[in-house]
Amino acid sequence: MAFELPALNYAHSALAERGMSQETLELHHDKHHQAYVTALNGFVEKNADLQGKTLEEIVALSYKDPDLAPVFNQAGQHWNHIHFWNALSPEGGRIPGTLEGKLVESFGSVDQFKEAFKAAAVGQFGSGWAWLIQTADGSLAVTKTPNGVNPLATGEGTALLGLDVWEHSYYVDFRNRRPDYVSNFLDKLANYDFAESNLA
Repeated sequence: MAFELPALNYAHSALAERGMSQETLELHHDKHHQAYVTALNGFVEKNADLQGKTLEEIVALSYKDPDLAPVFNQAGQHWNHIHFWNALSPEGGRIPGTLEGKLVESFGSVDQFKEAFKAAAVGQFGSGWAWLIQTADGSLAVTKTPNGVNPLATGEGTALLGLDVWEHSYYVDFRNRRPDYVSNFLDKLANYDFAESNLA
């Protein structure tokens, strides 16, 4: 069965007042993400070893396999973007109690978490992602990955909240001001309820 582009949980215009325009969502979700899905389906169609596998299985199978690098690029980005659309909310920015407690426990304060996340997102050279993860010991940490790599592939931990820092995710709204895009995400767009739901 072919992979499909998931529908957004909100209207394309729903995030505009919080810093992500309708134009960005139409380009990013409808065009960029759709292109990853289309390309991935093309690879699966031509490779019997990939047929019938889940997206997560394909990500794990193709990561660090040079012969499957093109497959991983599409599968990783499909997985990352499914996560990303859920990590955004028209009511974003409010941190629920359980997650707040874990952030304070792991980083010292919510502000220190935001500083660490922003440093990772801004410090990712070129295209990639910044992540809030839960590690094997239950503590929270911030990490960054290049291109379409994600914590599912690396095994670093469980992805709680991911931010796309490819230029196409912010250039319409923020031009080259990635730090402003990251701050806006953390304060106004981040779906911390979704992050809390991903806690083990």
